[in-house]
Amino acid sequence: MTNYKVKPPVWFWVVSVIALFWNVMGVDQYLGQAYKTDRWRSALTEAQLEMVSNLPAWLTAAFAIAVFTAVLGSIGLLLRKKWAYFLFVISLIAVIVQMGYVLAQGHFDGIAMTISIIAFAIFLVWFSKKSISKNWIV
Repeated sequence: MTNYKVKPPVWFWVVSVIALFWNVMGVDQYLGQAYKTDRWRSALTEAQLEMVSNLPAWLTAAFAIAVFTAVLGSIGLLLRKKWAYFLFVISLIAVIVQMGYVLAQGHFDGIAMTISIIAFAIFLVWFSKKSISKNWIV
């Protein structure tokens, strides 16, 4: 049986909900890219559409792994489960693979978003690890 004697602070819940929303937006971006929806295409320039069309399939798989494991990790935080940490680690690895490839190809037009994605993935690994050490997630 799980012991929930240590009550997390309110900001734990705020961060967990923000993490879920952030990662659901990532899933939305992935689905838009994977299915090339009109809404997704209308947000990109012709040059960006061309670049995305030429990405290798393994990179799209890394994108899927990054966002779906992060959503599950965020749900894990809300359920106070320590397996959230392991999902965030997997997500971070996938983010580094994905964003590292994009940067290595010289695509710096969205550098602020790229840095934000990497930073938030690192933050979620740290936050979930800290939550385990504080017994907020067990």
